[in-house]
Amino acid sequence: MSCRTYARALAVVFGAVIPALNIGAQVVSDPSRLSLARIFSSREFAPKFLDQSQWLDDSAYTTIEPAPQRSGSELVAYDPATGARRVLVTAAMLTPTGTTTPLDLEDYKWSNDHTRLLVFTNSARVWRANTRGDFWTLDLATKSLKKLGGPSAKPQTLQFAKFSPDGKRVAYVRENNLYAENIGDNVITSLTKDGSRTTINGTFDWVYEEELSLRDGFRWSPDGKNIAFWQVDASGVRDFLLIDDTDSLYSFTKAVQYPKAGTTNSSVRVGVVNATSGNITWLAIPGDPRNNYLARMDWAANSTDVLVEQLDRRQQINTFYLGNVTTGKATVAVVDRDSAWVDVTDGYSSYGDGPSVWWINNGKEFLWLSDRDGWSHVWASTRTGTLRVVTTAAHDVIEVVHVDAKGGWLYYTASPDNATQRFLYRAKLDGTGKAERVTPAGVGGTHAYDMSPNGVWALHHWSSFGVPAKDEIVQMATHKSVRVLVDNAALQQRLAVIAKSKPEFFKVDVDGHSLDGWMIKPPDFDSTRKYPVLFYVYGEPAATTVNDSYSGAQYLWYLMLAQEGYIVASVDNRGTPAPKGRAWRKALRNASGAVRVRDQSEAARIIGQRSYIDSKRIGVWGWSGGGSSTLLLMFRAPDTYRMGMSVAPVADVHNYDTIYQERYVGLPATDSAAYRDASAVYFAGGLKGDLLVVHGTGDDNVHYQGTEQLINALIAQNKPFQMMAYPNRTHGIFEGPGTTRHLYELLTNYLKQHLPVGSVVN
Repeated sequence: MSCRTYARALAVVFGAVIPALNIGAQVVSDPSRLSLARIFSSREFAPKFLDQSQWLDDSAYTTIEPAPQRSGSELVAYDPATGARRVLVTAAMLTPTGTTTPLDLEDYKWSNDHTRLLVFTNSARVWRANTRGDFWTLDLATKSLKKLGGPSAKPQTLQFAKFSPDGKRVAYVRENNLYAENIGDNVITSLTKDGSRTTINGTFDWVYEEELSLRDGFRWSPDGKNIAFWQVDASGVRDFLLIDDTDSLYSFTKAVQYPKAGTTNSSVRVGVVNATSGNITWLAIPGDPRNNYLARMDWAANSTDVLVEQLDRRQQINTFYLGNVTTGKATVAVVDRDSAWVDVTDGYSSYGDGPSVWWINNGKEFLWLSDRDGWSHVWASTRTGTLRVVTTAAHDVIEVVHVDAKGGWLYYTASPDNATQRFLYRAKLDGTGKAERVTPAGVGGTHAYDMSPNGVWALHHWSSFGVPAKDEIVQMATHKSVRVLVDNAALQQRLAVIAKSKPEFFKVDVDGHSLDGWMIKPPDFDSTRKYPVLFYVYGEPAATTVNDSYSGAQYLWYLMLAQEGYIVASVDNRGTPAPKGRAWRKALRNASGAVRVRDQSEAARIIGQRSYIDSKRIGVWGWSGGGSSTLLLMFRAPDTYRMGMSVAPVADVHNYDTIYQERYVGLPATDSAAYRDASAVYFAGGLKGDLLVVHGTGDDNVHYQGTEQLINALIAQNKPFQMMAYPNRTHGIFEGPGTTRHLYELLTNYLKQHLPVGSVVN
């Protein structure tokens, strides 16, 4: 876990003389006014943060800190009760023999007995995250530092290294093969030998990583004798070619194995390999492996069975199988069904660091999340499928935080009364009694907890809208704050003097459904004036935008626009993953376009009736799914929105990947009407207002291909528009010097030109 922490906001002394700030070479004469340079080209608003904090046990947590008086970092342990500090690993201990430069400690893992450390360094990016790099082992007693992989391992090729339960071996993936290495003599055993570009052992192809949050693809057995792992056969998946025109004299292509909706998927299976002999037993999971997904896998609270979750291709059935590691036989434990779609157990939110299920009662039952009764509840199942519900309150469980099997408590995040916030609750594991709120009453915002192994302490992370995060150690028995971990007083002071109005959270009723929204008004707001409004939209099942939490640079950009005379607002439509019950979240089933267009445009129309809003100057912008929503709104509600800015949109959902698109829209062969409804490209003729489309040509996620198809559709309809292509940038459009600043300068200038502040636009 990494925490970003900020100090409590300082009080503003009105009427005080505010001196100029020097930010690099830039002089800010009025710190109350924001600019793009201050937001995106300086470190003025960058927070300090607690780097890579982990619970060692209930008596200590560890974190990375800069080493004193030399380059590099050191690993430090803190007593949560007293704050007593002790250095466990010095920069000198991280300096390889024969060198003078310590390793860059990017991440680390402890052996179970805490006598050895795995060091991750020299990392390289794989799609979204830096998951390839070099791994070293450090023996704390002998201070022996050894590089893993052997002399044949090329730099930056090891992935997901982890200790065996006894701490004597390390397993890792190297170039799509799985290895085990003895720490004592560094003897390496190749556990798989068929790894290639299309045969992937212990990690995943593009679509499994992107849509099932899977990267780390293997698990040591509790007894350390075997390793369960995924194997992906991507030979049937077509390559999508990204064209690179900028990095050499002649253009070249980059191939991405990418299954578009309705096309062939990878074939995936789970094997159990003996960590000494390399013998593999493949689990006999029924069904066509190209038309089912093995979405979760872990050991079933013993070393004889592996629990595998299998989703059918349409993702309406989740079957839990118990696979025997000796025979490979797989038996059904429990089946979860939904007429819309089934969400897999959400223990992998950080890409592989969470459990697939939570075992209780000495391995007799396991817990998982399902909204089978209308709410996202935690259910318990025996190994033979006897079910009981653990959380019975009429509210959604957002995330399981901690299972206290000894004390009989389940800790989870929820927000029964306000979908924009998040709090910690607990319920009895036996399903009796009422749910209890653990986060103190009377506080708002969004709260996250990283609890110590036995639940005695927690790292508590809190922020709210416009208020940067605070991280502290709390004693869980009383929720008493013991100590604030990081204080960003300088940042808080600068935020405090920025001219701004108090943000407004509101609800708007659309067809009997209550939609949440927020609004930022100009700091000199005058209710007798008419203001243009820019709506920020996402609108799809992957995320919400109306959250009582701090959003960093984007929030500051909205404040800057408000200072320029704009009202900025956002509304979450049905189908976004707010904790409002199953019916809310799954309302987009087969109506992904129509529902969000209706909810968003009607909300904008109702809000536009406020006396201080100019209903003729309503704009909308969004990124990714929000870019798609922007296009749909501009084309299908053209009388509501005068201007739209669409960044990296999916203009035609036929172009997007199998797992995401088929989950929410269905299969192209059987749900063609739903695909048309969700695809803005078919409605391009409806455009009346001003449209800006932005895309990175190197986007491996939402391909630039879709924007080119959109351009053709707009040309065919003789519709004027503007566009900006960022050469070779990916979905985040951040690569290259000055890119982020340039993008937001582009958006800001387009907004000012086509949705101007001032007199009413006719």
